[in-house]
Amino acid sequence: MKQENDLRNNLKSIRTRLGMSQQDLANLAGVTRQTISGVESGQYAPSVAISLRLAKALGCQVEELFWLEQDLPEIEAVLAKSAPNIQQMRVSLARVGGQWIAYPLIGKNAFRQDMIPADGEGKKPINTNISSNINTNKIRVRLLDDNVDNLYNTVVIAGCSPVISLWARATERWHPQLRVHFHFANSMAALHSLSRGEAHIAGMHLYDPKTGEYNTPFAREVLAGKEAVLITLGVWEEGIMVQPRNPKDIRNITDLVEKKATIINREEGSGSRFLLEQTLHKEHLSSRHLQGFEKIVYSHQDVANAIASGIVDAGISTASVAVTFGLDFIPLHQSRYDLVILKEHLDEFPVKQLLSTLDHRLVHSQLEVLGGYDISKIGQIVATI
Repeated sequence: MKQENDLRNNLKSIRTRLGMSQQDLANLAGVTRQTISGVESGQYAPSVAISLRLAKALGCQVEELFWLEQDLPEIEAVLAKSAPNIQQMRVSLARVGGQWIAYPLIGKNAFRQDMIPADGEGKKPINTNISSNINTNKIRVRLLDDNVDNLYNTVVIAGCSPVISLWARATERWHPQLRVHFHFANSMAALHSLSRGEAHIAGMHLYDPKTGEYNTPFAREVLAGKEAVLITLGVWEEGIMVQPRNPKDIRNITDLVEKKATIINREEGSGSRFLLEQTLHKEHLSSRHLQGFEKIVYSHQDVANAIASGIVDAGISTASVAVTFGLDFIPLHQSRYDLVILKEHLDEFPVKQLLSTLDHRLVHSQLEVLGGYDISKIGQIVATI
C-alpha cells in the first residue's frame, strides 16, 4: 500500500501562476485554508472528493495536480500538427489557451542544432471503430520529469526568422525559469498555428500589394474575428542571395531569367515565395522561364545552403542570412517582420516576460550585430485586429 508521503503535488505552482492566494483557492474549492497549506506542504493527502474539487477550481485534471513519487505523471494533450502514423513519439509540451499542446519531436525537429529535450512520451490512441467520436488528435503523454513548472513557463513561437531563435536563447539566459520554444513555420503556417491554439505568438513577413500593408490583412483573414495585436520585431531587407562574388553578375529577377540562372524556391505561404511571385508579376515574367522554380526547400537556411554548396545559383532570402552564410546579396524589398499575439495571451506571465525583453539593450545589440535588420521600431504595436 502506498504511503501518504509518496504522494507528490503541483498545487502551489499552479495556484500562484493563476494569481490565487491559499484562501482564494480554499474558497473556490470549499475547503479551509489549512487544508490547502497541508496539501501543498505534503503533510496532508486529500481525499478523492477534495482532489476533484481542487482540480475543478484550478481548471486542470487531477493527474496534473497529484502523482506518486514512483510514477511520473501523465497528462492529456492535443497534437499540434499531423504526425506520422506511429503510436509512440517524443514530444515537447506547453500550456496554450487552457490546454496542453504536444509538439512531436520528429524529423528535423528531433535532431536540430538547438535540440529540444523531450518533455514526455506521447501515445496515440488506437481507434479501430470508424464510427467512434474519439478525437484522434488527443494523446496521453507520460512526463519524463516531475518538474511541471517548466511546462507552465513555456512560450511557443511559430515563425521562420532565425532571429526568433536568437531572441529566445538570449531571453532564457536572463530568465532561466522561462522556456521559449521556437517551432519553424512559414508566415501563413504560423498564422494558422496561432489560430488553432497551437502557439502563443506567430511571426510573419507578408506584403499585400493591394492595400500596401504588411501582415495585417493576412492576420485579419486567418484569425477570422479573433482579437490580436501585431508587434514589430524589425524591418529586414529581402532580396536575391547569390554565390560569393556573384559569378553570373545577377542584379535583378530579370537577370535570373535572361542568364538562365538556377534557383531554389520556398514553399507556398512563405514570405520569400510571395516576394518572388509578386516581383515576377510586376516584371511581366512567367515562373515557367525561371529554372528551379518548382524546386522547394522549407527554410531560409536551406536556401542559403543550396547556394553556398553550389547546387543552385540563387534564391530569395534576407540580408542577415546572406551575411551569415558568406553569400552576396541583391536587395529587392524591405519587409516588416511582426509578431502576432492573441489578446488572450498578452496577460500570461511567461508571454509578458518574453515581450518585456524586446526593450532590453542586449537584445538590440544581438540583432544589430547580426545585420540586415532595422530595429528602430522594435516592440511597437503597429496594428490591432
